[in-house]
Amino acid sequence: MGTRYTDEFRGDAVRIATTSGLTRPQAASDLGIWLSTLNNWVQKHQHDDPVSGPYEDVEKENERLRKDVRLLREEYPCWSSG
Repeated sequence: MGTRYTDEFRGDAVRIATTSGLTRPQAASDLGIWLSTLNNWVQKHQHDDPVSGPYEDVEKENERLRKDVRLLREEYPCWSSG
């Protein structure tokens, strides 16, 4: 019998495969699953929103990260772009 994966793991795998910039073979290898398994999950969930569920606070997190970047650029001007 095959390994059972949680819905959360499947959702994260689909999100990684579709938004990370990795190729599907790379993502499958990194996740320790077969490429065919990942392809099946992506196909099944192709119309799902990749940032729903536990990722609802993305904008809040982005704002926090932008603030951190601003502070770091003030502290380390050599990191500023442009």
